[in-house]
Amino acid sequence: MQAEFIDSIDTVAPAAWQALWSTDYPFTRHGFLAALEHSGSTSAATGWQPCHLLLKQGQELVAALVLFKKLHSYGEYVFDWAWADAYQRSGLSYYPKLVTAIPFTPATGPRLGIAAGVDRAEVQRHMFAALKEKAQQWRVSSWHCLFPEPELSVQLQAQQFSRRRGCQFHWFNRGYENFEDFLSSFTSRKRKSLNRERRRVREQQIELEVRSGGEISDAEWRQFYEFYHLTYFKRSGRQGYLGPDFFPALAKTMPEQIVMVMARHHGDLVAAALNFRDRHTLYGRYWGCRAEFDTLHFEACYYQGIDYAIAEGLQKFDPGAQGEHKIQRGFTPVATWSNHWIADRRFRMAIDDFLQRENVSVEQYMASARGYLPFKQADAGSS
Repeated sequence: MQAEFIDSIDTVAPAAWQALWSTDYPFTRHGFLAALEHSGSTSAATGWQPCHLLLKQGQELVAALVLFKKLHSYGEYVFDWAWADAYQRSGLSYYPKLVTAIPFTPATGPRLGIAAGVDRAEVQRHMFAALKEKAQQWRVSSWHCLFPEPELSVQLQAQQFSRRRGCQFHWFNRGYENFEDFLSSFTSRKRKSLNRERRRVREQQIELEVRSGGEISDAEWRQFYEFYHLTYFKRSGRQGYLGPDFFPALAKTMPEQIVMVMARHHGDLVAAALNFRDRHTLYGRYWGCRAEFDTLHFEACYYQGIDYAIAEGLQKFDPGAQGEHKIQRGFTPVATWSNHWIADRRFRMAIDDFLQRENVSVEQYMASARGYLPFKQADAGSS
């Protein structure tokens, strides 16, 4: 097998790329990665330089690893700023580094695509050898695989790639017939609290609708992009990561996997939540609003998503990173994973020691968080 690093997803034909992935997970689709590049969101200038790793047998593409050369740690959602600081204090450079991740997308899923019938173990041997050789050539400090599927994460750990535990809050469909059926699993007090939040949205004369990508007009995409940036400005004082052409490009290449919740006040679009979907999961990704309305964020980002997942028979709703406020709304703590290879042996040993202690702390945090779930006792342990 021959390894090749490419600086653009356009190097690979869409059909050849898609043939490597056995799921319809939206964030490794050729169209998604191409939209990031074409909109200027991932480039050397933004510190997300594509360098995807391909494996070929002759002229046949047999595997691909999503890969970026990073000059910072923004947009990853697995925080290693302390590691970078330690490198700097030791007179070493932590950047550049190599990262296998979906930019700005903390959603667990496949990171390594392999053609049908190709030996997975052989692919991994060749890929990791190529990664380490390229890391030495480029003088990068490390390689990080963020939010991989648990199977890949365990395989990486078995090959001496350090494993880090994180925590998110996901909703699971336990065969609910509708939203009221879901709420019937809550304790009385928590059920009343959630109903009060939904009622408050209606009292403010806000109407909500759910659209697929093909039903969203160009003008509505422009409004959503405005909302997206306004929200980033409010939170961080700077613009969001994504370029203006990103969302319209996705609407053209993968409209069936886009689910937008729109909120209108007296007919005017005032907020929207953008989700993606595959056959099994709804992924909440971006939220933005023009004006603040009481409890609207919970309705648009969580309750409408649960409604949609139940109606579509989806198994899970992954609303994104962080957010302990999700617990009381029925989102269960789940473990997320990342794997790390540190070139410098001294730092690798120090980071491994840190991860052992951190993993225990995260596990304890998750156990404590489960105690705050709103479910009746009979439902509290199911997942």
